[in-house]
Amino acid sequence: MDQVKNKLISADIISQYKMSKSDFTRVRKQSFHGTIVLIINFLTKSLPVEIQNFIGFIKQNIQEKEVKDFTTSAFVQYRNKIKPEVFKYLSDNLIQEFYTDNDESINLWNGFRLLAVDGSIVNLPDNKPLELIYGRTYNKSGTGVIQARASVLYDVLNKFVIDGCLSPLSTGERVLAINHLAFSKTRDLIIYDRGYPSFDLVYEHFERRIDFLMRVQTSFNKITREFYESRLESNIVKICPDKKTKHINKVYSKDTFQEVRLVRVKLPNGEIEILMSSLLDSQKYPNSIFKDLYFLRWGVETFYDELKNKIKAEHFSGYSNQSILQDFYAALFISNVQSLIVGEINNELALKSEKTKYQYKVNNNLSYGFMKNRIITLFFSDKPMEVIVSELKDLFKKHTIPIRPNRKFKRDIDKYKLRRRPKVLKNNKDAF
Repeated sequence: MDQVKNKLISADIISQYKMSKSDFTRVRKQSFHGTIVLIINFLTKSLPVEIQNFIGFIKQNIQEKEVKDFTTSAFVQYRNKIKPEVFKYLSDNLIQEFYTDNDESINLWNGFRLLAVDGSIVNLPDNKPLELIYGRTYNKSGTGVIQARASVLYDVLNKFVIDGCLSPLSTGERVLAINHLAFSKTRDLIIYDRGYPSFDLVYEHFERRIDFLMRVQTSFNKITREFYESRLESNIVKICPDKKTKHINKVYSKDTFQEVRLVRVKLPNGEIEILMSSLLDSQKYPNSIFKDLYFLRWGVETFYDELKNKIKAEHFSGYSNQSILQDFYAALFISNVQSLIVGEINNELALKSEKTKYQYKVNNNLSYGFMKNRIITLFFSDKPMEVIVSELKDLFKKHTIPIRPNRKFKRDIDKYKLRRRPKVLKNNKDAF
């Protein structure tokens, strides 16, 4: 993370990500660097409390840094001078640092970087400016809420957000999925749930030479219906654009086709799933691997749980769209920082667990709680980065939990429809 810290304190990042040329040209109580660090320090409480916590922590623990008191109003003015994309820039540098000259630590599946795309609904503060950007949605009772669509391209084995965005609900998941492809490359394998398959998305994958695995509904098209009824375990078929598709703005014609492989998967409850993939070689990729391969997509579902319930990404620290985007991108950056540190520890624990009944891992909920304030030391102190990271690792190692395989829990989806607050169990309290 040394590279990220060096980028954060450089003059280049200020000139690139300040809103106007006149911003941050004079010495103020709060710097560009300090404002960034404050935003990534889990702003879940009221701003006056968070600001006093920030100032007090620096004065008490980072004595080499001089910090002056500043008000909530001043902080809001400082953050309004910073483009939200600065957090994406820092996250991109962190990811690049991990994937460069780090082959032994990178987890792959059959030589592929295994990614997943998924979306989620994010609740936003209720005000007119945000409504104009994201729109208002209504439930059956007629209650209107302002919501955005979050979408991420996620490395499910290494637990990094490769790309993430926040868009109006009117922007479809498939459109966002195609946009994510700009951040993927050859030897990536991307997994999609059944809401994503379309000829457009399949075509884009083949054009960019990026492999995929998609769950498709039986009713996706005539070919998938015939495959389902055939009882074949696997078959290579040609899919074409839907006859109703307008080709005026398309780069392909109605006669364009792509060869894909359909695979039948039987679930424990007897239900049949149809998977569609670009992995055509049945010798190299037998039918038996696809069930477990698709299940690895669950990693992106787990990520959204952490994003909303552990990082508390919906607890926004401001009401403007600029603040919303800053908090959202900052949350993705924090998630990647945590994954980098915890991933190294979990690899060590896996080696040590060979002689124990269970394999152990870091308690993710507590790890985010321990990072509160310590992230200030990580990116604001002059103390060597490796020393701070080592101290964090030692703390994380003291709070590990066993991995119990084959555990299953019934998914209660009705609690969301009925707007019931989920019951918080004794061992599932907030970490901060």
